[in-house]
Parts: sequence; structure tokens; C-alpha cells
Amino acid sequence: MTNPPRPRRVVVLVSGAGSTLRAVLEAAREDAYGARVVGVVTDKDGIGALDIARECGVPTAVVRLADFESRALWDEAIARTIATFDPEIVLLAGFMRLLGEPSLERFGGRILNTHPALLPAYPGAHGVRDALAGGAKVTGCTVIVVDAGVDTGPIVAQAAVEVLDDDTEPTLHERIKEVERVLVTATLGRLAREGWTVSGRTVRIGAANPTTEESS
Repeated sequence: MTNPPRPRRVVVLVSGAGSTLRAVLEAAREDAYGARVVGVVTDKDGIGALDIARECGVPTAVVRLADFESRALWDEAIARTIATFDPEIVLLAGFMRLLGEPSLERFGGRILNTHPALLPAYPGAHGVRDALAGGAKVTGCTVIVVDAGVDTGPIVAQAAVEVLDDDTEPTLHERIKEVERVLVTATLGRLAREGWTVSGRTVRIGAANPTTEESS
């Protein structure tokens, strides 16, 4: 009998309550999922995500920007901290800071993030608010491979959410987050199991080597 493939090592970066982290950890209980969370890194003390990680026996690390004399030093520190877990995939799950060049150099092509809009529409910190202000009838969420820009990376997966006539920013955002958790969990598992390549703006799932980045 052939042994199943070894689960991909995933480090999750998070700044808040950790609802997406919890969803991923629950999915990863199944051997067939293909991914295993080996570390959780945050930029804040006392957040719910840390409690979730500890409950599940996942090692954690806190790298606070306030503890460093400059943003550049923090960028180096967060990259070193991620590297201590030897990840094959880095997942930003509600991580509220941009990763700097040190992390992009070490883990480029292997960092995933989510955004509460259907990119390239409504990038930035207020995707839900901007979709409402723009009169969008449909918005949603997007999983991307992180690059040096803000929500500009190649798109991996998307899911749509209808904008209701009586929606407010909180009600719409809550429905997007529910869909987002499902999308992120499913996409991470598929990438871990099947691999992927990035060619220009195109992400192809199913490549033999998940860390290969083709020329555009």
C-alpha cells in the first residue's frame, strides 16, 4: 500500500480573533486535507487566535512592531520568525500588516492572502465599504498569491456574495467572512494536495512542484 503524501507545512499569520485559523485547523484534522498548521505568528498579544492555536497545540510567536526601532527591523524579524517553522505555505488569515521584502524574498510565490472583494475591484483596506459605495450588486472574496503591491497579486480563487438592498458594511462583511472561511480552507487544501505554478498573472493548480514560479 502506498503511503499518503506528507501534509504541507503551513504557517498562519493573524491579527485578530482567528475564525479562519480555526476553520483551517478543523479541516487539517483530516489526513486527506493535505496541509498541517505548524506555527501561528501574530503581531499582537492577547488575541483570540493565540488562544485557538494553543488549544490545538500549535506553537505560536508574537512579533510586535512596537518592540522594534524601525519597520525595517520588524520586517526582518517577522521573516526570521516565519522561517523558524520551515513552512511550505504561508497563509495570511486576517493579518493586518503588509509583509516586507525580507518575507517576500524568502517565501515568494508561497504566501497566500484573502481580500473581502472580487479583485481587482475594490482593493485596499476598505473593500466592503467601497463595494457598497460603488453600488456593486455582487461582491465577494478573493484568495491571491502575495506580491509587493497591495492586493495586486495573482488570483488563485474567488467566491461571489450578493449585495442586498438593505446591506450595511457590517452585515455585508459578515456574510463575506462566512464565505471567505470556506473558500480559504478549500483553496489551501487543494494547493497543498495538488501544488501550483504562477505564470505572470495566472495561477495554475495541479502542478507537480508548488514552489515553482514560471517566467511570464
